[in-house]
Amino acid sequence: MPAPAYIAVVCTANICRSPMGAALLRHALAAKPEPLRSIPVISAGVSARAGEPATENSVIALKKVGIDLGRHVSTPLTQELLDGALAVLVMTKSHRDMIEATADPVPREVRLFREFVGKGSLEIADPYGLSLSAYETARDEMVEAIPSLVDYFSKLLAKK
Repeated sequence: MPAPAYIAVVCTANICRSPMGAALLRHALAAKPEPLRSIPVISAGVSARAGEPATENSVIALKKVGIDLGRHVSTPLTQELLDGALAVLVMTKSHRDMIEATADPVPREVRLFREFVGKGSLEIADPYGLSLSAYETARDEMVEAIPSLVDYFSKLLAKK
């Protein structure tokens, strides 16, 4: 089996949180030195239907910080995606539980997106169907987690 090649960001339907989280992390890693800058970041959903666009409010929330999410299409989470991931970042404990209950093998690195922040909630609530401000709150919670994730990936890559 080839070495893990990407970071997978996972939520439920892959139309709100995980595409925002993946885009934010991709943007942050692009500004870092190698090997961080070259790690691809993908997103998927534990209950996603293939080919759905990101929600309008997800697109707007990221556009406000200069990131284009307009071309995103949803991807269902598969065992193949899990097998190819350096790490899997999930939005909630229930996402992690679902992966741990159904994956075979379970990826070694399944972490909450906010696991390393050290303050506030570990989970990022689903903004689906809520106001733009709920999407902005989710986005801001992800932005707050990015520095700790970059540090985590630096250490993880140093072990390899």
